[in-house]
Amino acid sequence: MTRVIINGARGRMGQALIRCAESMEKVQVSAALDMGDSLGEHLPNADAVIDFTLHDATLEVVSTCAQAGVPVVIGTTGHKPEDRKAIEAFSASIPMVWASNFSTGVNTLFWLTRKAAEILGPDFDLEVIEMHHRHKQDAPSGTAATLVEILAEARNLDLASDQRHGRSGITGPRTAQEIGVHSLRGGDVVGDHTVVFAGAGERVELTHKASSRDTFANGALRAAAWVHGQKPGLYDMQDVLGLKSR
Repeated sequence: MTRVIINGARGRMGQALIRCAESMEKVQVSAALDMGDSLGEHLPNADAVIDFTLHDATLEVVSTCAQAGVPVVIGTTGHKPEDRKAIEAFSASIPMVWASNFSTGVNTLFWLTRKAAEILGPDFDLEVIEMHHRHKQDAPSGTAATLVEILAEARNLDLASDQRHGRSGITGPRTAQEIGVHSLRGGDVVGDHTVVFAGAGERVELTHKASSRDTFANGALRAAAWVHGQKPGLYDMQDVLGLKSR
């Protein structure tokens, strides 16, 4: 049995984590915390922490976990590069699973996106489209950012200069190197992501649509059970699911 602290328990994902944990035999919620609660005092009774709070709180959460030697699963997105680097440094002392999306289906999409990019090659233009609910604060989504990273790596493109976030005005012809990224916001959409490979005379589209946050919650709980007992290091859901060996 893995004893897990849910940090960010009053949020949408926190509530989903608590609900889904009730039906998982190998996971027990030892504490459900939110803003104003003391994480440190509950760590002696935990095997892992799942953090779904805010990006500006992640560094303090991970630092506290590292001091206690407790593994952490990070579900927040929208971090600045310098903040991400500071957070990742703690993986030298504790095992850490950090993923932009914990859904098994989305991580399959990541795997398929890399394979499709390798097979289709440079003759296919690359576009990423994502849609989320009206309350989401960051754009593009962390999942879309991961998809762009995968495409850039597969095609040897520059992540900083080859992204095009929407298009407006007289942009001129599309270049072969760019990756278009488009963010839609509205309603209560949990999360839709599509990768478009557009070639001459044909188009391949890979799409994942989430209709419930339970898909993310179940994945995060699975990650918490997996990370307990791992060696210190930075992991993602590809490690948890064993997809990196395929």
